[in-house]
Amino acid sequence: MSSNMQPQTLKGFRDFLPETMAIRTRVISTLKAVFESYGFAELQTPTLEYAEVLTGKYGEEAEKLMYLFKDSGGRAVGLKYDLTVPLARVMAQYPNLPKPFKRYQIQPAFRAENTQKSRYREFYQCDIDTVGTTSPASDAEILAVISDSLKALGFSDFTIRVNSRQILFDLIIKSGIPSNKSLTVLQSIDKLDKKSREEVQLELESKQITSLQIKDLFYYLDKAQPDAQLQEVITIAKKIGAKNVKFDPNLVRGLDYYTGAIFETVVEKPKIGSITGGGRYDQLIKTLGGPDLPAVGTTIGLDRICDVISELNLWPDLPKSPTRVIITIFSPGLLNNSLSLSQSLRTQNINVELYPNPNVKLDKQLKYASAKGIPFVAILGPEEVEKNQVTLKNMTTGDQVKISPDEIQSRIS
Repeated sequence: MSSNMQPQTLKGFRDFLPETMAIRTRVISTLKAVFESYGFAELQTPTLEYAEVLTGKYGEEAEKLMYLFKDSGGRAVGLKYDLTVPLARVMAQYPNLPKPFKRYQIQPAFRAENTQKSRYREFYQCDIDTVGTTSPASDAEILAVISDSLKALGFSDFTIRVNSRQILFDLIIKSGIPSNKSLTVLQSIDKLDKKSREEVQLELESKQITSLQIKDLFYYLDKAQPDAQLQEVITIAKKIGAKNVKFDPNLVRGLDYYTGAIFETVVEKPKIGSITGGGRYDQLIKTLGGPDLPAVGTTIGLDRICDVISELNLWPDLPKSPTRVIITIFSPGLLNNSLSLSQSLRTQNINVELYPNPNVKLDKQLKYASAKGIPFVAILGPEEVEKNQVTLKNMTTGDQVKISPDEIQSRIS
């Protein structure tokens, strides 16, 4: 690195230091446990896909945010925009996978976003999808997994908004709007969460939608109710434990590939946007040259979830370090005693760190443990070695006690 170079990350990309990773790691392990409890198995796909796999699936606005380029071999490639299209490619490439195919996937995706709070250019998605069935129970199960996941993470103030693309398409037709303008109209309706109706009306007028058509569109949106298919999804979801499910006719979801039920979850505080989003996409796999397979799923935004947990301090007792106890080295002559103790504790499945430098004074070793948030320190001085004891110091309370090495596990658990 040049001496004149300022070390920094690219805009929209981040480093995750250990304290931040503690939250992310727990979120991922919690989500995996919920996903697997419903029978979803893990899948991973490459970071790079052929550009032809990615383009033409999301819509014009989304494609403006893709990282597309030529690799050193002259191939047109791109960083994956989400995890859904790569899944569709997998289903097309491996047609003999058992159906329904239930997978979860936790990997980064990339979008050249305008960076802002909780919106990044590299971000992690936690996806669950069921491929190969049109059963409303599979849609309902996705809602139940969302609910269980958020409850397991400590969320209580959340709303799972649901709607159906079919309901929206029907409203557009009833309003007299030509069907070839359906997708562009949906893009405008999708902005009702952030813009006033007057602003959305002006946008629709700029798309040559007449005032009467817009008036009728808003009228039908206000009167909309779940159709029989969506109502069955909601009913089943509630039966299997989904909480805070609410029909919202203004919910659109911005991607073109959705064909049926759509879902989005928001938290009341902080105002951070949606933290999950998904729906049914029954034509996507076929467009990739694969079999005609229906599919439904959702993504849970890891980055926004972690931001909410941090901002609301939902996990105040989360350890800053995975290490439970640090073994100090009282002096170079007692290094072997500390080495033996650290190895003994690891065989008891205790996360142990051995301070590496026997020439550093004890008080500096204690400050190191405090800075890392390690809860316990084990001290082996000449007196402790002679009596086959260890001084165990609680770094939170400051209390310390002389005990036998065999008692350490019960004291720190």
